[in-house]
Amino acid sequence: MKSAYELALERMEAQGIDRPREDALSDATREAMAEARRRAEAKIAEREIMHRERIKSIQDPLARQQEEEGFQRERQRIQEQCDEEVERLRKG
Repeated sequence: MKSAYELALERMEAQGIDRPREDALSDATREAMAEARRRAEAKIAEREIMHRERIKSIQDPLARQQEEEGFQRERQRIQEQCDEEVERLRKG
């Protein structure tokens, strides 16, 4: 029985897309990419905890909305930085 990964690779080949090379990334590069993702997740979790605490104390709906929008922008910024770092590591 084939795994979902193997089936996906077969579909890619049927569409004329080359298989990804197994040795494309070194173990060190993969670990650095995983570490970048872990750091980003930790930052987002930290910001979310602080955000929830601030939201509890805000009564004004407009201020709550502004806080929520600020949190979402910060979250997006962290994710974009992570994506850029991972891409930089991927390219070498």
